[in-house]
Amino acid sequence: MAEFIRQGRADDAAFIAYTVLLAQRGPRPLGWFDFALDQAEPQVLDFLAKLAVATPRSWYHVSQFLIAEVDGRPAAALCAMPSRETRDTMRAAIEEVAISTGVSAADIFTRGAYARPCWVQGGEADWLIEHVASRPAAHGRGLVQALIAQALSAGRAAGFSRASITFVIGNVAAERCYAKAGFTFAEEKRDRGFEALTGSPGFRRFARAI
Repeated sequence: MAEFIRQGRADDAAFIAYTVLLAQRGPRPLGWFDFALDQAEPQVLDFLAKLAVATPRSWYHVSQFLIAEVDGRPAAALCAMPSRETRDTMRAAIEEVAISTGVSAADIFTRGAYARPCWVQGGEADWLIEHVASRPAAHGRGLVQALIAQALSAGRAAGFSRASITFVIGNVAAERCYAKAGFTFAEEKRDRGFEALTGSPGFRRFARAI
């Protein structure tokens, strides 16, 4: 089977939405957007697909993603971008899509605030890798390792010397994958409220030099 890695583009919006949803959920049944939007999965995916082509180039935007194709079909993806650009663009993108869909952005951020006490992201000088996921049928093909390697090369070419990646504590598959790619433990934060809602005690961050 032919494999190819490329930059995300507008017609990948639905796949990016699926990727973000899978990555946020990890081993749990619900992720941040499930809680923050408080809607059924089709509506969550529709909102995410709109974020993928919104004006602000947030960490949900197609332009920030690398996509691995198998036989011309997207099979795995990840976001790679400067950490310092994530917060403002994320908020602006959600606000834009909320307005266009008639959803309250304030309500989204209020419901999503449960993650704030234990979120860890690394410093503003870091190259950030996020929203890493692949289709179940593509597991075991080494696609995510190839994507991470290319993402690290892109960060190095952009002048970054350190990369960070964050995942929910208990996502054993993600932790093994990132360790295989040379990442090691940097920090973690736990919160009882987060655990009561999600079943995971918090977030763990891995980092490595690039």
